[in-house]
Amino acid sequence: MQSASVKFTLNSMAKTPKPTPADPARKQAVIYARVSSKEQEKEGFSIPAQLKLLKDYASANGFALAQEYVDVETAKHTGRTAFGEMIAYLKVHPAIRVLLVEKTDRLYRNLKDWVTIDELDIEIHFPKEGVVLSRDSRSSEKFMHGIKVLMAKNYIDNLSEEARKGQQEKAEQGIWPTKCPLGYRNAVGPDGKKIIVTDPAVAPVITKMFQRYATGQYSLQEVALMAHGDGLAYRKSGAKVPVSSIHKILHNRLYTGWFEWKGKLIQGRHEALVTIDLWERAQDVLAGRFAKKHRRVTHDFAFSGLMTCAHCGCSIVGEIKKQRYVYYHCTGYAGKSEGTPGTCHRKYVREEVLEQQFTEMLGRLRFDDEVLAWVRDALRASHADERRDHEEAIARLRAEHKRLGDRINAMYIDKLDGKIGGDFYDQFAGQWREEQARCQREIDCHESAEQSYMDDGIRILELAQNAQRLFARQEPRQKRRLLNFVLSNCIWDDGKITPTFRQPFDLLTETTAIAARQEAATVANSAKSEIWLGDLDSNQGCPGQSREFYR
Repeated sequence: MQSASVKFTLNSMAKTPKPTPADPARKQAVIYARVSSKEQEKEGFSIPAQLKLLKDYASANGFALAQEYVDVETAKHTGRTAFGEMIAYLKVHPAIRVLLVEKTDRLYRNLKDWVTIDELDIEIHFPKEGVVLSRDSRSSEKFMHGIKVLMAKNYIDNLSEEARKGQQEKAEQGIWPTKCPLGYRNAVGPDGKKIIVTDPAVAPVITKMFQRYATGQYSLQEVALMAHGDGLAYRKSGAKVPVSSIHKILHNRLYTGWFEWKGKLIQGRHEALVTIDLWERAQDVLAGRFAKKHRRVTHDFAFSGLMTCAHCGCSIVGEIKKQRYVYYHCTGYAGKSEGTPGTCHRKYVREEVLEQQFTEMLGRLRFDDEVLAWVRDALRASHADERRDHEEAIARLRAEHKRLGDRINAMYIDKLDGKIGGDFYDQFAGQWREEQARCQREIDCHESAEQSYMDDGIRILELAQNAQRLFARQEPRQKRRLLNFVLSNCIWDDGKITPTFRQPFDLLTETTAIAARQEAATVANSAKSEIWLGDLDSNQGCPGQSREFYR
């Protein structure tokens, strides 16, 4: 079978793919593969393996490949050009309704991707997981898939913490870890680390700006005009710095030689442009001129902001009557915005009535401990492939850590033998030790992400199971937070609430309802397990593949 030419997309460097000639006797499909780092692509660890698996799967199951899309993400560029083009291609080719992807976390990076794919109404095959999803799939299959999407997102979030950890380490060493503000410029220090240094052309202007404003005699606009006269402009564009940016500059503690990072005050290594006393006087002037009177909130209503009116679309808000009873009603702002007194005059409803309705809604998520144990076991079984990926990544990082250590030891012997100088040794040994530290951080990140990937999926299930009980004993603010997590777009219609559950809780309510109806008709546990976990012996799912996801 002749396959389409692979479409490798590295950020904006994309080539337009040529479609494979259609075979009317065979169902057409598109392939999507993604690798999360350039290093993996060079090692041939992921992209070739994904493409081989997907092409073999297409051949074995009689699919003709219409297009192939590949995204390669680097640490510097993390866009997914090919993903967007694939979505556009599927939208304009309604006859192609099959998508082949290695596994769940290759397709989705966030919940928005999940919604985008779901709206296409396509059939998705995950060969490595042994799962096929479509509109006709069981609600239990969709629910399990939703749990995996959430776990994949959490895994990506955990890996992204690596960059933040690097910034935190730099900050703790007194080095500003990101792009510098006006008055400074980024540079490379003697030890090879990126630092910030004073910009001789702009720094004096910044200092004068603080001195003028701290007197209290000038407004922000006046200080801005004088700074523009002194030559304050952006380095690249040459455009004048707006008043809003000058306001931020006057707030920035970095100019004192200190800075805040993650709530911690740190003394920086860079040169200060203003004294701490001058900066504090500027803050006093800013506080005096921009202080606002905030309306005091006298009551924290549990359900305000959770519902909109079915008749006019306005918010439903709480109000205290007779200094003790809480009622909810429509604001009616839609009519008022058109110059009328407001046209939506719907009845008031007591808070206790709404609380009873929300409690009943959360009860739809409830399932018994036996089902929780079954689904938990299925998640653990589906996690075996993810665990292998983690173990392979950790093995590579440990090998790299050992290789760097061997280099340092060998160079130290050369230093003792007089083959290299001490300065040369210190320079390279320092760089390699930093690389070793990076490897160790990534190892730790993989180990923690591997564990949380599993734990968070189980927590979602446990939250759903206990949501009704938790809701009953929470304070108003916590009740609202729980409902916001589980529900969205609740519609109020004369006191009656119509909810929309967020994914994957919507699938859970559907599966729970099916299980309840069938359990009422039969007492056999086998019927219950089939509803939640599917028929393990059936051939539903990937043709020719075992249902590994539920095994």
